Amino acid sequence: MSLRERLARARQSLTESMNILFKRGPEVDDDFWDELEETLILADMGAQAASEIVERLRDTATRKALPDAYAVLDLLAETIEGLFAQPEQDLFEESPVCVLFVGINGAGKTTTVGKLANQGLAQGRRALIGSADTFRAAAIEQLDVWGERSGVEVVKRERGADPASVCYDVLERAEALGSDLVLIDTSGRLHTSADLMRELEKVVSVTRKRAAMPVRVVLVIDATTGQNGLQQAREFDRALGLDGVVMTKMDGTAKGGIAVAVSHELQLPILRMGVGESIEDLQAFDAHAFAEALFGEMRKAQ
Repeated sequence: MSLRERLARARQSLTESMNILFKRGPEVDDDFWDELEETLILADMGAQAASEIVERLRDTATRKALPDAYAVLDLLAETIEGLFAQPEQDLFEESPVCVLFVGINGAGKTTTVGKLANQGLAQGRRALIGSADTFRAAAIEQLDVWGERSGVEVVKRERGADPASVCYDVLERAEALGSDLVLIDTSGRLHTSADLMRELEKVVSVTRKRAAMPVRVVLVIDATTGQNGLQQAREFDRALGLDGVVMTKMDGTAKGGIAVAVSHELQLPILRMGVGESIEDLQAFDAHAFAEALFGEMRKAQ
């Protein structure tokens, strides 16, 4: 199944919005630009990214003397692609590397850790999983299942243990095993809870002090949460200094624009994108493929 097919729901939602916009006719006037910006905001792109897209398109339309709104639409995917922050390298391909996964409950952190460990093992990496979500017994059990399935060891402690001390144990074990891909799941927490965020800051700080390898912090966002995902990203980035983002459930009812909003506003690369339940459905993010799958060939949809 192609990425375009996997993102069919998001594309349908966007196409319906564009259809409403283009019922007004092909004229490119101030009303057109205002309505295009509003359409992009409603697609979860946020005001900042939507404004930047319209500004770039408007400048291009003037410079190239584009004849109508359909010609503008043809440049939409390319313009959106240009807004994504690009990583200097795929941090999951660093070797060695320790990655801490953060985010709210239900975002898909535990599943993401399991899939990445499995993928890493298939690539010949010496993977190790750390279960620093010590509040949910289900999370520990879920990681155990992934570990057994893929043959990756899971370092854990009893429920209620200090998550920072678990990370310390994970790094000690990683050194003993010679692990070059260390993936640590942390407990879900609301970005609005100051106490929980301070605890997470401690977890990150302890891990960075103990680690002899680079430590990266990656936020996992459920794409179906829409603009709330952008607020999550702002708060986690402010507290922790994020290195990147994984967007899950992009094949659900997500409008797709939230990936653009987060990456552009915070200048964070989207590292992986979940478009299904299976291991291979956690894919490396490609800004060009994503933009084309959602926004390419919009003229044909009219």
